[in-house]
Parts: sequence; structure tokens; C-alpha cells
Amino acid sequence: MAIQIPRGTQDILPGQSEIWQYIENTARELCRRYQYKEVRTPIFEHTELFLRGVGDTTDIVQKEMYTFQDRGGRDLTLRPEGTASVVRSYIENKMFGWANQPVKLYYVGPMFRYERPQAGRFRQFVQFGIEALGSKDPAIDAEVLSLAMSLYKELGLKKLKLVINSLGDKESRTSHRNALIEHFQPRIGEFCSDCQNRLEKNPLRILDCKKDHDHELMKTAPSIIEHLNEESRAYFEKVKQHLTDLEIEFTEDPTLVRGLDYYNHTAFEIMSDAEGFGAITTLCGGGRYNGLAEEIGGPETPGIGFALSIERLIAALNAEGVELPIEESIDCYFVSLGDAAKDYTVKLAYELRKAGFTVEKDYLDRKVKAQFKSADRLKAKYVAVLGDDELSNQKINLKNMETGEQVEMELATFTDEFKKLQA
Repeated sequence: MAIQIPRGTQDILPGQSEIWQYIENTARELCRRYQYKEVRTPIFEHTELFLRGVGDTTDIVQKEMYTFQDRGGRDLTLRPEGTASVVRSYIENKMFGWANQPVKLYYVGPMFRYERPQAGRFRQFVQFGIEALGSKDPAIDAEVLSLAMSLYKELGLKKLKLVINSLGDKESRTSHRNALIEHFQPRIGEFCSDCQNRLEKNPLRILDCKKDHDHELMKTAPSIIEHLNEESRAYFEKVKQHLTDLEIEFTEDPTLVRGLDYYNHTAFEIMSDAEGFGAITTLCGGGRYNGLAEEIGGPETPGIGFALSIERLIAALNAEGVELPIEESIDCYFVSLGDAAKDYTVKLAYELRKAGFTVEKDYLDRKVKAQFKSADRLKAKYVAVLGDDELSNQKINLKNMETGEQVEMELATFTDEFKKLQA
């Protein structure tokens, strides 16, 4: 039996990979405008980074991480998300000492979570994310949100919904935590084992439970908004004012809880309202994580960021019927007749490629008609025809495939003449 791809992974084939490249290039260009610089971290890290950074009460740490021991007995984990790795790199490379602050970074790469594969969700998936480290200004919260929304809109998505909430500062969260424990404690036995374990460790995570989300106590649970202190409330109001000034529509949802322990203050998700997109509508999530750097051994550093799955983004594009403007044609296809002409087109193709053109030629000894069909499939703008007779006369025929016009050119100056046609 042939070896098959592992469950929860996928091959990105030609015809699909161009879509990925277009999305990634669009994201990189947007980051250039916003002055976010790329950082590339290892695909695996010490397991302790995610235990301390992501939180040991999260589903990711408890159920989804790919963890293993290397030959030296060290516990390592394939990264399940990007923020902890970026903050680790920020600390280890002393980016807090860089002249330009805040430090604004982005990443693109594979993440790994052992979860049930379903539409748009994989065990190996690709995330694009940004992190802004070193500023407590609510304006940078708005900047991060605007970058995320701009990426989706520039790619052509229209049916988007931005949902925001405030998780407050440490004081506000402690007040809310105590209220949640008091609320759930009397009937916690009616909840799943995960919720029971979370009651004392992190009761906020109960609100994110998928099994018990319809329980009546969920609907009456104390809202974090009720427990925001004056400073946290003022911060949230400032973020909302910036979004209003940027004409970015949003909805407040006091029940919004991000799945990672490090979030505080601003939390948000971007969802797809496209018909037929599926039951899980979230495209992107993020928020502020002041305190994460200290948790993994660094100096006090405020931070905010987001991450999105490119697989989910592509699913949203498909749901809305968006076709990306991907260039599929090639500049020139060489059709050859005879062995000497076939050998000579190897050099001609190389010269045009060296000059910056996209070029293809026949490598299967096909008949002329089949070579022209190949040129059509590749949507060649020009077809250059070289036979042994033309070669002996140092000539080559060039056909414009759109107009049908055909001209004879000198073989010695063909590359220069072709350049002039494209000028």
C-alpha cells in the first residue's frame, strides 16, 4: 500500500500554491506599509515556553500540543501558536534595547495542533501574525486591528464582522475571577471535567467551553465589563474611539474570551458572515498580552498582536466567490522542429529567462500541433517557432497569440528584439 499524507495535513499543489503566494505577498506588502518587520522562529521550542506562555489550563497545552523528547532527553514541542515564540525571541535577542520602539514584528509559518480535522482546520496549518511590543498606547491596539481588517478587505472579503471586548487589567481580572468562582461554584458539578478543573485555576476559561456553552449559568455569568476599574474602562473607550475615527465598524461582546491565558485588556475576533462558510466563523483572533514577557523571564513589556489561519482565509474567499488576480500566463513558448532546432531553443530559453521573462519549451519530443496546444494551456503571450531550416538561415518566427500576427526575426538579435516588444 502506498504511503499517504498524515491525517490533518494537506499538500498545496501548483494551481493552489499561487493563491497562497498571493496572500502572503499581500500580507508582506501591508506589513511594509505599517512598518512591521519579519521574524522567523524555530518550528519547535522548549515545551516550558508554551506551558508558561500559553497557559497550562488551555486546551492547546492540555490536549493539542505535539510534544516529544529529543535524543538528549529535552522536552520539545512543535509550536502550536506564534506569539510565545516571538516574545521569547524578543527577550533572548534583547529587542527591548533596540533604538526603534515599539518593536513591530510579523511572521508567516506552520503551526501544529492535535485536534479533530474539519473543514478549514488542520493539524498542521499556516498562520500569519503580527506582534507589537513595547507600547501601552491604545492607538497601537487600533493599528493592529486596522491592519488585520485591511488585509481581509484588500484581498476582496466584504462579509466581515469585528467583535471586541476588554478583559481588563490585573486588578479588574482578579475582581472578575472572584465573581466567576462565586457564580459557578454552587453548581460546578453540572459542568464538564475541564470546567471543573478550570474553576480555581482560570474560571474565565469556563466561558469558552464548547461542551457547556448552553448551560443556563453561562447566560447569567458576571460580565468582565461590570468589573473593569476606571483605568481599564478608560483604555477600552480610547480603543473604541480610535476605531470609530478610522471608520472601522465593530460589535462589543462582553462574553468574548480568547483561548490563551496571556490576554488582558483588548481582545478581539474577526468573523466571516458569508453564507455557507460553516459553523465555525472565526477568521482571526488576537488581543493585548501585557505580562507575557515577564511570565517567560523577560522585562516588563506590554504587547498586542493577532494571528490568522491562511487556510481559513482561503475558505472565506471561496465562500464569497472571490477570485484573486493571479497572473497565469507566460511570456514566451518555444516550438521547435528538428533535433538541431530543439537543442538551440535550450539556449534561447535561457537567454530570455535571464532577461526576466517567463519561458517554457517542449521537453517531450511532441509534434508541432501538440506543442502549440501546450502553449495554449500555459496561456503563452508569444510562441517562437524554430525549425532546422530557420536555424540554418539564422531566422526565427514569433507569433503574437492574441492577435495572430507573426513576424520573422534575426536569430542573433532575437532576445533584444523580444525585449523591445515588451517595453
